[in-house]
Amino acid sequence: MNLDFSDDQKFLQEEAKKFLEKEQSVNRNRSVLEHDENIDIDLWNKIVGLGWTGIRIPEEYDGLGLGHLELCVIAEELGRYLAPVPFSSSVYLFTEAIINYADDSIKKEILPKLVSGEIVGTLAVAEELKAPSAENINLTFSEGKINGTKIAVPDAEIATHAIVVAKTDSGASLQLVDLSANGVNIEKQENIDESRGYFSITFKDVESKLIGDNSTGWELYEYIINQAAVLFGYEQIGGSQAALDMAISYAKERYAFGRQIGSFQAIKHKLADMYIALTLAKSNCYYAAWALSTNSSDLPSASATARVSATKAYQLCSKENIQTHGGNGFTWEYDCHMYYRRSKLLSLNIGSLSNWREKLVTSLEQSNIN
Repeated sequence: MNLDFSDDQKFLQEEAKKFLEKEQSVNRNRSVLEHDENIDIDLWNKIVGLGWTGIRIPEEYDGLGLGHLELCVIAEELGRYLAPVPFSSSVYLFTEAIINYADDSIKKEILPKLVSGEIVGTLAVAEELKAPSAENINLTFSEGKINGTKIAVPDAEIATHAIVVAKTDSGASLQLVDLSANGVNIEKQENIDESRGYFSITFKDVESKLIGDNSTGWELYEYIINQAAVLFGYEQIGGSQAALDMAISYAKERYAFGRQIGSFQAIKHKLADMYIALTLAKSNCYYAAWALSTNSSDLPSASATARVSATKAYQLCSKENIQTHGGNGFTWEYDCHMYYRRSKLLSLNIGSLSNWREKLVTSLEQSNIN
């Protein structure tokens, strides 16, 4: 088992890092927050131009035909630089669902347009302020149309299409919906990180197309978020690393009582705790990336482990980064709060920490039974 990226993948990551640094992605994130926007369109168009949206899309559909590992290294850099773009919702969730479960006619229609940026996708699941489950899906699909409301849908304002988890007579299904259709109403919802917009969507007699089987939609959704958990884990370790680097840099340059504050034991302990949490998260994410890239049966437990450890690491690093900066860490002028916001958002976007802990326990129990 090789738990390191190839030279080509490392090169791709380095180029992504150079691009996002040159484009001042963190400053773009600040600008989005200050102007009450939800996305940086210019940065998104440049990312589309680089072909990142087509990394996993097969060449026959105009994509690059690469694997999940290439997507992991891109995700880490997007997290490190807080890119205010709909990459995760459109690529981790929507594109993966189309690649895995759509029939060939839908792939031919959708995938090339995802590569070109003509289509931006998202995934609509939650309906209540608790973890979604097969039992609390009330949006219905009947006679080719869906009716109901979804909440906390990421990037719905810019998205052109959504995959919606719907209830049917025989179970749950995934439905592909054009968000420009009649009967679709989108409203903004407030969240802690407004550089990533979340919205509620109401559907009233809206036509949709089936993705996958009519009765196994929940099982398909579970696989999609197991995949996404690994990619979000890499976003989280990217953000954690940035927060740790900021804290270390400030601890070296800030003086108190004639000494660098990094020389004080309390600050050393904070930085050490951050480093340990981040290193553990990286290790778990590396294994989960291997499980994802090889379609291993370990993916459910590996993705849950990565999700839990990466979430805890980002929460710790973003919080202790603020504390290391002292009073400056609480001000708008410093970047600390933006990483704290993003850590909170990512800790909930595909299920809470407690929800993923439960998934981890369940998957481990299941593996012991089998």
